[in-house]
Amino acid sequence: MGVAGPVVSGVHFAGGVRPDGLPAALSDSVRLAAVAATRLLDTGPEEAFEDLATLAARVTGSGRAFVTLVDADRSFWKTCIGVDAEELSDRQNAVRESFCYFLVGLDGESFIVDDAAADPRTRDHPSLTPMRIGAWAGYPLLSPEGQVLGSLCVIDDKPRTWAPGDLTTLATLARSVSAEIHLRQSLESSRQAHRVSADLAHSLQQGLLPPTLRPVPGLETAASYLPASTSGRAGVEVGGDFYDLFHTHGHYYGAVLGDVCGKGVAAAQVTSMARYTVRADAGQTPSPAALLDRLNTAMLEQRAPRFLTAVYTAFRITRAGLSGRIALGGHLPALVRRVDGRIQQLGTPGTLLGVLPTTQLTDVRYRLAPGDLLLLYTDGACEGRPRPGTPAAAPPTFGEVELAAALAATTGLDAAATVKELAAVLSDHHGGWASDDTALLALRVPPSA
Repeated sequence: MGVAGPVVSGVHFAGGVRPDGLPAALSDSVRLAAVAATRLLDTGPEEAFEDLATLAARVTGSGRAFVTLVDADRSFWKTCIGVDAEELSDRQNAVRESFCYFLVGLDGESFIVDDAAADPRTRDHPSLTPMRIGAWAGYPLLSPEGQVLGSLCVIDDKPRTWAPGDLTTLATLARSVSAEIHLRQSLESSRQAHRVSADLAHSLQQGLLPPTLRPVPGLETAASYLPASTSGRAGVEVGGDFYDLFHTHGHYYGAVLGDVCGKGVAAAQVTSMARYTVRADAGQTPSPAALLDRLNTAMLEQRAPRFLTAVYTAFRITRAGLSGRIALGGHLPALVRRVDGRIQQLGTPGTLLGVLPTTQLTDVRYRLAPGDLLLLYTDGACEGRPRPGTPAAAPPTFGEVELAAALAATTGLDAAATVKELAAVLSDHHGGWASDDTALLALRVPPSA
């Protein structure tokens, strides 16, 4: 049991403190078992954690970022961006010398410090000067049961006020690190990978997609993700298709849809990085082409193991309907279904992302009137093939012409009904056997707008 009452630097730890004045939660046996179960203590750097920490440092503009595991006596740096520490013995410090114990003692709450030397919680901390801590921001890494394993934190040499958007992104990246740890534990504990592949792929895929689309006032929205059929395949078949819809700034919103080359954990890591990078940078530029170029640069800097294609549109609702700009990064053109049933392709072909340092990307302006619908889709929607072994008389590949015709046939339907009908048409064509993942995202201006 901990000692109740006032604790370190005026911070109240719900579980009390140990005789040395640090949070009693540090020595909790259940928490320590959860930390040990990660099997990350005393292990070297790994790309997945390095990438997420690098992204945290880049997004926040801080000089250093850490993925840290905390046991009863020390903080072990699984990743330490901006710190020259190659030997394992250099990648740790005593728990007393780490800010991470605050996160453990606060039972998983974030710990944000704008001016460490002036903040009464940290001004007497022993690492303030040796580690040149001007400002510190950290979010907990949690076990599936909610135990605090450690933190994802960033450090700035000078005091600063952390921007709310940066903190939101840091919290998201901390959840991604936790998800990576959970994934590894799941794989390690599985004796037969093929028995858990489907569940694991579904769980991870759902984590890469928004659980529900963000409502946009004055706009109908709908999306669908159809995974490829996995019969006869081995391993973890996590697809690389993704989509997102979010508010950027002012009256503007952004929608992105992409397709990472290949499948598996590496593809999922690139998918996660791409989605979070787009969200983090979307408010800094109104140009979809510029945003996709930033994503290309981030992928090259982080040596992403997969390339991807993507389409991004920035838009706002107007009195006349919707006004936006769209850019294609190696992706198929979007389709516009006009209220009278006409189908138009939208977007100028551009460079795929994650391969070349210089891109050719073009912004194309467009407008949607009441009743018009914009459809973004991945290549699974126009490369549908019959099930292997199907007689030669079976329907041919479902291509771009067939997709346009199917979309025209949905004229008058709202966004949700349109996506549902297109998914049904694709399923009917390939007989329930999908050769590739398919993501659909529809935006429609209501006829009464």
